[in-house]
Order: sequence, then structure tokens, then C-alpha cells
Amino acid sequence: MNTSTRNKLRLALVACGGALLLSGCQTLGVDVYEPSVRPSSTPQTAEKAGASDPRTRIGANEHPRIIASYGGEFRDAKTERLVARIVGALTLVSENPSQAYRITVLNSPAVNAFALPGGYLYVTRGLLALANDASEVAAVLSHEMAHVTANHGLERQRREQEVELAGQVAEELFANSIDGRRAVARGKLSLAAFSRNQELQADVIGVRMLGEAGYDPYAAPRFLESMNANQRFNSVDPETDASLDFLASHPNAPQRVELARSHARAFGQEGVGDRGREYYLEGIDGLLFGDSPNEGYVRGTEFLHPVLGVKFRVPSGFRIDNNADAVIATGPNELAIRFDGVTDDSRQSLADYVASGWVTGLDPNSIREIRIDGMPAATARASADRWDFDITVIRVKDRIYRFLTAAESGSAELQATASVVRAGFKRMSAREIRELQPLRIRIVTVAPGDTVASLAARMRGVERRVELFKLLNAISSGTTLTPGQKVKIVSDR
Repeated sequence: MNTSTRNKLRLALVACGGALLLSGCQTLGVDVYEPSVRPSSTPQTAEKAGASDPRTRIGANEHPRIIASYGGEFRDAKTERLVARIVGALTLVSENPSQAYRITVLNSPAVNAFALPGGYLYVTRGLLALANDASEVAAVLSHEMAHVTANHGLERQRREQEVELAGQVAEELFANSIDGRRAVARGKLSLAAFSRNQELQADVIGVRMLGEAGYDPYAAPRFLESMNANQRFNSVDPETDASLDFLASHPNAPQRVELARSHARAFGQEGVGDRGREYYLEGIDGLLFGDSPNEGYVRGTEFLHPVLGVKFRVPSGFRIDNNADAVIATGPNELAIRFDGVTDDSRQSLADYVASGWVTGLDPNSIREIRIDGMPAATARASADRWDFDITVIRVKDRIYRFLTAAESGSAELQATASVVRAGFKRMSAREIRELQPLRIRIVTVAPGDTVASLAARMRGVERRVELFKLLNAISSGTTLTPGQKVKIVSDR
């Protein structure tokens, strides 16, 4: 299925589903870190340090929207200490060593980092998983810190068009509309986009900070290449939200990599500086990878949500994408499936619920009440544009789960696909919930005889294991692993 067709399918599903939202899935405190040592009751923060600075007020206003766009904060003591160590070293050599930073690790598998005026600094756990040493993370953060010290955010804030867009996004977000969530997720707030000249200026400052802090200055071009590889790895999936990734909001080209390399030469030949590989890999050992428990997990053709206690399967050949507003599965022959859930306390019949107006193009005569896995359910058919839909709703306690299966008008495969999905919906047992574990980065030592293929085979819960192993470890074709070398794998153990 090509990109255009997939996008049309997505739009068709959205049109039919209206305001569908998997509510509650990103507000359950599964990943909350409970510290054993309490912080000071009067800490020095970025907000306090710049209380009278208009730049700090800009960052403070945008901060909640960034958090909402990226699935909340990722709270883990070891990860936070690792990032703080890197930022601390960079602050000492920055353009403004007195600048205070508020550092947030975002609970997102996307590969991104950015800064807002006033010292608000963000990095995703997805970027930390991709990096292979501290100098690579330092390369990204020094670039973002350069935007802060060069006042790029304040300059950008003055542009009237972007101010208007930020206001529009805010209005939509706090209205809790689907359009608002998408505007935030895809626009990434106007404050996250800098001009090309500002980006190149931040590159120069960032590489200088790297070298003066004692890090490997060649980490900047090296990690740019890793991010390029990550973008290529994910490009096979047209539905991937590329706007969440670093390269979507940062100009990138081969000449930019070469420019970064030329700036690094001012500190000497490759090999100078500290990479901080050992302590970095130790710091990310156990880092959450991919979906978090409060979002549910994709395992091949199965989606499992341990917090909600439900699971379902899609037919072989389908690919599942766990998105913010719904789970979308796309398959061959222009078939697609959308899954979400809503809270419902009305206790109306499911037939009445299906007919209540949330489905565009519904055929009222097609509504049928059934049972699925012993639970009350209902099915119906609908049509919109050139698409036919099978609607299935299932009540589990106070929630209604909804499947919309889409196919081109007249497709003989619609009913068969919807039947597979209905049959695959189950409640999870207590044992299944207990045994289902999130995927994590694990650091292992290469043993004599180990190869890329043998180590990739140890990975669990992921597809394209050899490709992913090479990506995570920045391994090019033909590279031989060395016994004793530390490498990353992904596993639920």
C-alpha cells in the first residue's frame, strides 16, 4: 500500500469515527518514579532564576503543551542523573554559564530534543536509546542550549504568524479536541521551528561547547548520521509521525554533516575528546523502549493493554501503529482497522449507542447486538466516500471499545477481516497481565563467537531484529564485533 492510499485510509477512518479518543490511556501513572530521597523544598529552578525574564514566561507557557504532545514526563532517577551530568558539563562552557535549565526527559519513543526560551530543555527517551555514548547526547543538547543562549526563541517569538499559530494550538489543545491534539503533535508548536541560519549558528556553538567541555567534538556529525539512519529505518512506515522526530524540525543534509565535521577539526583529528561510552551505556541499561505500559504494547499482530486488561489480534500481513488517539492497523488490499475506547456510564443498549450519531454514513438497519468473549457487543455497517466500514463495539464494565474496519467499497474482504478482529478481542487474565513486561534496552557483552545475527536473535518483542540491532549500535554493513564490546539489545526480560 503506498503512502497516498494509507493517508486516504486514515482520513476515511477519522471521518467515520468523528471524535473517537482512547481516553484515559495516557493518564494512568504506570511509569511514576517514587524517589527515596526528597528534593529541597526551595530548589533553584529555571522559573525562579528568570522569574522577571520574558523568555522564562514564554517557556513556562509552552511547557504544558510540550508535555501533553509527548506522552508526559519519563521519570526515572538513573536517566535523569545521566542527562543532568551531561547538561552540567555543557553549562560550564556555554555562552551564558549563569543560565539555569529545566531539563525534562519526555516519555516518547520518538528521537527528538529541543529547547524553549528561558532554559526549558527537552530530550526524549527515544533519543537516549538511539545514542551510543554521552558525547552524542551532548552534541544534541549543546545544539539546543545554543538556541537558548543565542536568544533564538525570543527572536522567533516576535514573528506574528507563529504567535497566532501558537494561540490557535493552545485554544484547540485546551478544548481537548482531536484536531487540537493533532495540531500540537504535527505542528510541534511554532516555537520549535528555527530558521536555517539559526540552526547553523547553533551547530557552530554546539560543536565548540562539545570540544571545550572535553567531549568528542566529532560526536555531532556521527550522531547526525545515526539520526539519518533512524529516519530511513522508520520511513518504511508511512504512518509514522515524522514531525515528532529531530530531523523534521532541524534542516539536515549531507553538507550539514560535513560542516559539523569541519567545525570539529578545530579541536584536532578524530579520536580527541571523551565519548563517555562506559558510563552512558550503564546509565541507559534498562531504559524503557518503544511503547510504555500506559499506552499498551504491540507484539507482532497483537495489541495488548495491561492497564485496561484487553487485547486483540489483527490478520497476518497487517501492521499495527499505536498512536496517541487510536490504534491503527493497515494491511494489504487497502484494508485498515481502527481501535479505541471511551468511558460510558449511561448503560444504554449498545444498539442505541451505535445509532447515537458518532458514526458517519451508518446504515441503521445493519445494527445487530451480539456477544464477544461473553461480553455484550454490537455490529453495524457504514459507508463514506469510496469506503465501506464494519463497526464493532464491545462493553467491558464502564468502557466501550470500538473497532472500525475499513475497505474499498464493495470489497469482499471487509467481512472476513472484521470477523478475525472480533474473534481476537479478549480480556486479559491476571496471569497474562502479570507476565507482560515492557521492552527495555539491555546492555550485553559480546562473547567470542557472537555475531550481529546471533545477538539480534536475542532481541524480543520487535520486528526486523537485525536491522534494529545495527541501528541501535550504529553498526555498518561488514562490521565485525569484538569480544568484550558492549552492545545494546531490546528485550522484555
